[in-house]
Amino acid sequence: MPENFKELLKQDFSDLEAAIGSWQKLAKGLQEAQVQHRHKVTGPLHASEWQGAGASDAFVKMEDSESQLGIAQSDVTSIASILDTVHTEMKSAQDQLRQSVRTAEADGFTVDDHGNVTDSRSSPTGNADEEAQEENALRAAVMAGYKNDIQFALDGARTTDWKGTQLLQKIDAFALDKGYGAQAAKDGAREVAGFSHIDADSIPSKKDPKENAKWWAGLSEQERQLYLDAYPEKIGWLDGIPSVDRDEANRKALDTSLANYDLKRQNGELGIHDQGSYNGLRNLQNALDKADGSSDDSKRMYVLGIDTKHDGRAVFSQGNPDTARNVAIQVPGTDNDLANLDEQVDRVDRLQQAAVDNGAKNTAVVSWLGYDAPETDNSMFSTGRADPAGGDLRSFTHGLRETHEGDRAHMTVLGHSYGSTVVGVGASRGGGLDADDIVVVGSPGMTVEHAKDLNINPDHVWAGGAEDDFVSNHTSGLTLGEDPMEKEFGGKVIEVDTEGHGGYWDKGSTSLRNQGRIIAGRDASEGDYHS
Repeated sequence: MPENFKELLKQDFSDLEAAIGSWQKLAKGLQEAQVQHRHKVTGPLHASEWQGAGASDAFVKMEDSESQLGIAQSDVTSIASILDTVHTEMKSAQDQLRQSVRTAEADGFTVDDHGNVTDSRSSPTGNADEEAQEENALRAAVMAGYKNDIQFALDGARTTDWKGTQLLQKIDAFALDKGYGAQAAKDGAREVAGFSHIDADSIPSKKDPKENAKWWAGLSEQERQLYLDAYPEKIGWLDGIPSVDRDEANRKALDTSLANYDLKRQNGELGIHDQGSYNGLRNLQNALDKADGSSDDSKRMYVLGIDTKHDGRAVFSQGNPDTARNVAIQVPGTDNDLANLDEQVDRVDRLQQAAVDNGAKNTAVVSWLGYDAPETDNSMFSTGRADPAGGDLRSFTHGLRETHEGDRAHMTVLGHSYGSTVVGVGASRGGGLDADDIVVVGSPGMTVEHAKDLNINPDHVWAGGAEDDFVSNHTSGLTLGEDPMEKEFGGKVIEVDTEGHGGYWDKGSTSLRNQGRIIAGRDASEGDYHS
């Protein structure tokens, strides 16, 4: 006798549907509370530069509270997802069961309240002819099929119920500490994702921003949140999805990384390399904390990629590149990694201010250290690091085009040192970067002989170099393509008044002002330049 037949056949799922809605609402409320805490509590206090022993203790407690809101949001999202999957699969099993009953009865079989299937037609006697015997055997086989269909639906419902119950019991709603709680919430989200038929293999692996955008848009809000909770390190690097979603994913990844490093520090297991990465992540977190408290939306920061593999990668924006009228992407060069991330934060701020000073108030500036930059060794004289990086940069700029809201933004891509080589690879291959202007300073070469090879009007290719910059004066034109400051290259040369290889962003300098003019979309002839 089939078990739970009548229960499934008559089950009303309205209470379950209501529960799902309540858990979803709670998850959204927790997420909003975390954002409000970030922008209304910790952010303003960090921005005020509150200091002292009391401040330090208070920040630790407030950041713990903020982290707990995020962990709770992840756990609650998991609960909602479990219930939603149980509802979907139980409802499907019920539909299958009801369809089997209807079809069986339409065929002349009887299905009683316990799920037993019988044939209401009289069976032939032993004296029946061969045709009647064959018909009887056929009906017996058909009846067995209906029995199997009913049992299959019931088994599916029981399996779903059991799996859902097991997963719900695993979620520890009281484990909210930064270390264990965050990792447990992430691990739990991955288990729930698997139960909901979501896994890492479902995430697009090809660097096609259009396909990524289409995939993301096709997910439900709950599915997107589950991906963000379960696979933040993958979603955070996915070009073509909105910057606010990438920022959420990468902040989750950043929190987890910092928690893991803090645990290593407590156990005395933090080596020299890890210490550098930890310092860089901590500097980024400090910059985020201050920016979160800004009343100026253009000063808000968005993390668009973060990881600690090798020397580490980090992509972040000051201002939202999806809504800004002007977008600049600055690509650092040799000897840049997570350890000196604070320098990139400062550089981005100065470039944005230079653009604002030139009339471009709605400007977002991105620091794109989305590759493992070479050290000061032979690797900086080859395209070994630039070849893969150029493709990643191209995917990133195309992704920003895909996610931008409203009219087309004026996009400027800037490369410094070996970063200009990365820009050259990205611009010269695969149809280019789709940039409106390209600026390089302190360049050892862009891997091409002419500006026209960069898939952009040569009049919008700009190069500058300090008189005492060893890289642009002594390495450019040797192994990485023609010197972009040479007349034969075919671009334009901006005036530089700064010194050395790293002075191009000195406050008040013509070097910085000219970069700001170009980012602002102004005709560079208004500034200090020569052809």
